[in-house]
Amino acid sequence: MRTAHRMGLRTVAVYSDADATAPHVAMADQAVRIGPAAPRESYLNIDTVIAAAKSAGADAVHPGYGFLSENAAFAEACTKAGLTFVGPPPSAIRAMGLKDAAKALMSKAKVPVVPGYHGDNQAPNHLEAEAVRIGYPVLIKAVAGGGGKGMRRVDRASDFSASLEGAKREALSAFGDARVLVEKYVERPRHIEIQIFADAHGNAVYLFERDCSLQRRHQKVIEEAPAPGMPTEMRRAMGEAAVACAKAIGYEGAGTVEFIVDTSRGLKADNFYFMEMNTRLQVEHPVTEMITGLDLVEWQLRVAAGEKLPLGQDQLKINGHAVEVRLYAEDPATGFLPSSGRLARLKLPETSAHIRVDAGVVEGGEVSTFYDPMIAKVIGWDQTREGALAQLADSLETAEVAGVRCNLAFLIATLRHRSFISGEIDTSFIERHRDELIPAAGIPDDGLMLAALFVLNERRVRARSGSPWDVLDGWRVGGAQKESLRFDHSGGALSVGVTYQRDGFRLSVGPQTHGADVAANADGSLVAVIDGRQVHGRVLRLGDDLVVLLRGSAFTLTPFDPLEAAEHSDSGTHDLVAPMPGKIIQVMVKPGDAVKRGQAIAILEAMKMEHTLSAPSDAVIDKLPWAAGDQVSEGTVIASFAAP
Repeated sequence: MRTAHRMGLRTVAVYSDADATAPHVAMADQAVRIGPAAPRESYLNIDTVIAAAKSAGADAVHPGYGFLSENAAFAEACTKAGLTFVGPPPSAIRAMGLKDAAKALMSKAKVPVVPGYHGDNQAPNHLEAEAVRIGYPVLIKAVAGGGGKGMRRVDRASDFSASLEGAKREALSAFGDARVLVEKYVERPRHIEIQIFADAHGNAVYLFERDCSLQRRHQKVIEEAPAPGMPTEMRRAMGEAAVACAKAIGYEGAGTVEFIVDTSRGLKADNFYFMEMNTRLQVEHPVTEMITGLDLVEWQLRVAAGEKLPLGQDQLKINGHAVEVRLYAEDPATGFLPSSGRLARLKLPETSAHIRVDAGVVEGGEVSTFYDPMIAKVIGWDQTREGALAQLADSLETAEVAGVRCNLAFLIATLRHRSFISGEIDTSFIERHRDELIPAAGIPDDGLMLAALFVLNERRVRARSGSPWDVLDGWRVGGAQKESLRFDHSGGALSVGVTYQRDGFRLSVGPQTHGADVAANADGSLVAVIDGRQVHGRVLRLGDDLVVLLRGSAFTLTPFDPLEAAEHSDSGTHDLVAPMPGKIIQVMVKPGDAVKRGQAIAILEAMKMEHTLSAPSDAVIDKLPWAAGDQVSEGTVIASFAAP
């Protein structure tokens, strides 16, 4: 929309009920409601989207990143309705939209592909036999998929059947197509993709590469351009292969050709395998824009209008380095489970020549269970990779997110990790360095003292009545006043000893004692001075809780209430609860069953992904209140166990 407005074009947004107050709705010149929150009743409903475009008098449809962006039937429907589809022709979408057909086409064109089975026989026993022929580990992938949905890594034959069933079910839910292919899993691969552009006049170029190897659950989380350590000859070989791919299918517009590189053989011109082609603009396209100085959406609109490509291959240059992080509402500590809820606080980094921010939500908005839980993309640029990483990490430390769990601290830790800085990356990087990237449970002393200082500062503000009895200067007959502030954090009790002084406080955390004071800024943030050093953060009151925002992390503390603690002291539970809102897809046990620790109890679908809920310990199932198809909220008891 920013690009369209800059070009003098009016924009029309479509939205579901869940997105009625979303930023894209407010940004558009006109907005049209297209249905309820469920994607199949709104964003995936072709007839409704076309009707909205016609009613608004639109000339063209930009399909965005997901939903119908790679749907040939939608592209055809646009053309039939007299609308220009801002993307490739339906024939090109079909040629590359199904992974099996695309790989067969690439094999015919002599582009190397990963060994695997890409055939039509979807019988489970046949696919399992193909997995044995290929050799474990293998990767099951949805034929019509993307974004890690409908994808399972399988290391042993005994796990194949259950993994296949889950991949097919997830693929059907996300894409309406349950078909899969089976490929050899390349150990420690790098995911490198080429941005291509083609017009209707036979011209095609590549706009260099992006490295998207930093992934969790087969989904990208950090992308950068150019790829670290990329030799010139390999860049040229991959770029020319991607252009050949585009020309072979009569491509037009923006697209991305994705390759897998075997890191065991190094970065060489003969060491890459075709994975798939995304026949749309990618979420990570800003890093390409940052190093080329181009607006790829403008290129899309010009090509869709019938113009030639603005530049030729020899006119395209790389300037500096760019890195993008995806700020997600998810919890790295629980396997990156998505989080949903209202954004009570959302402060994103300030934009500059070095920092770009693309956000899909605003403070006070909802991260719903219906769509991808990405909050924003933050992109850093500098002349060097090291500079870009430092610029981005520094900017992220100024961000604040409260109301949902998020991966902000994880992103900062990754950008500052010595192995990531040195370019030692592949798709298993996160798992390999998990303990270093995901902060340990618990709140650091600075965060705990900031919470205590927030409480003390609230008292100080209330004490400005002028009464000598309310002055917090620490004076008492018989010596300075002392007390202990107690908090609950993740089920554990924490305390901060406070000694009141004329010039502030003495705070005791464990055996350590610190001189401290605090002041509030005009924007509500806090500056604490602890042993002479400044600590910048923010503390919010959310209901009965305090949320401490400090250096990219958020910690929830509950001030200790002795009456409530006594009331609930004997109310222990022995339940398996939903870690997020979602829909029950399958229940695998029944009351009376004896289960082992880690055994699958139920499958929960949330935010377009499936999550297996497992028994926390050996136990006997007592009650199962919910069945397949039921919608549950976070914290709902899925299974209760008989008392041991």
